[in-house]
Amino acid sequence: MNIVKDGASIGATSLAAGRAPAVELVGVAKTYPNGTRAVDPVDLAIGAGEFVTVLGPSGCGKSTLLRMIAGLAPPSVGRIRWWGEGFDAVGQPGRRLAMVFQEATLMPWSRVDRNVRLPLDLARADRAAADRAVTEALALVGLGQFAHHYPRELSGGMQMRASIARALVTRPDLLLMDEPFGALDEITRNRLDGEISDLWRRRSLTVAFVTHSIYEAVFLSTRVVVMSTRPGRIVREVAIDEPFPRTDAFRVTQSFAAHCRTLSEVLAAASGEGA
Repeated sequence: MNIVKDGASIGATSLAAGRAPAVELVGVAKTYPNGTRAVDPVDLAIGAGEFVTVLGPSGCGKSTLLRMIAGLAPPSVGRIRWWGEGFDAVGQPGRRLAMVFQEATLMPWSRVDRNVRLPLDLARADRAAADRAVTEALALVGLGQFAHHYPRELSGGMQMRASIARALVTRPDLLLMDEPFGALDEITRNRLDGEISDLWRRRSLTVAFVTHSIYEAVFLSTRVVVMSTRPGRIVREVAIDEPFPRTDAFRVTQSFAAHCRTLSEVLAAASGEGA
């Protein structure tokens, strides 16, 4: 286990191995028009193939940070580069980005397959190719038999799977996930954590994941970034240097408990390091 102080980057390990960062933030900060400082200057590089989780107190700017990476909110200062280029390069082969939000945000009047196909319809993709992509995405999340169901006919966990399928249907290289399982019961959440970890490995994704759960962060991540209270800034980074695949058996090991204890201590200290 390794804790890195402010300014250092465990991501440099993967970068040194020859993998260019999927996304890089340099001096990125966000202040809203009403004067609220949501995020203080942040430096962060996420290497291709990493699973990086952002952990911190409520209201510390985790979601704001993710929205800036997604291109949904411009930084007030600083620079973001995607695969070494500006946002105009996003969407090219090998540089696709998708985001999963806190809620499934499915269209209640449309069947599951049509919800999943939405990004391809908006991109005016070939219909036959889009249908094949939808079938593949639904199979990946275990919803192949529910393509013709409506969202109201699905459980909360299944609705979130549909939302993940909608993100996967474009075959993203960088997947951003903003507390996607926070509203689910623990059993469902643990199961979906295992499934998203499996998808990350099978699809060779780069994932940036936001959560409040220390246990979830340890189970999923190659690296955990801890933010202070608002205005959020990165105060620590912790490498979770445990092998994959990780199963439920990992959750009851001494090493899992040790990582959780370390993150709990770091998070407690970070909660007092804001303004």
